[in-house]
Amino acid sequence: MGDPTASGAASERFSITLIGAAVRALAALTAATGLSKTDAINRSVQVYGFLAQQMADGKELLLRDKDGTTERVHIV
Repeated sequence: MGDPTASGAASERFSITLIGAAVRALAALTAATGLSKTDAINRSVQVYGFLAQQMADGKELLLRDKDGTTERVHIV
């Protein structure tokens, strides 16, 4: 993933409004991981950025079950 300080700032404060589905996903994520909302959002943005770059480079996102079944994930 890219350099988080590439913009010249170590951090930046944002005020955002999340839709209901995102609020529920964030609550589930913080409950499952014990992360703070800030940490969960920071990690989510970094993961999304990484996946977006990989897909832009022509790679596919695949998930494999324990039984070996593979499913392609489409992020729109």
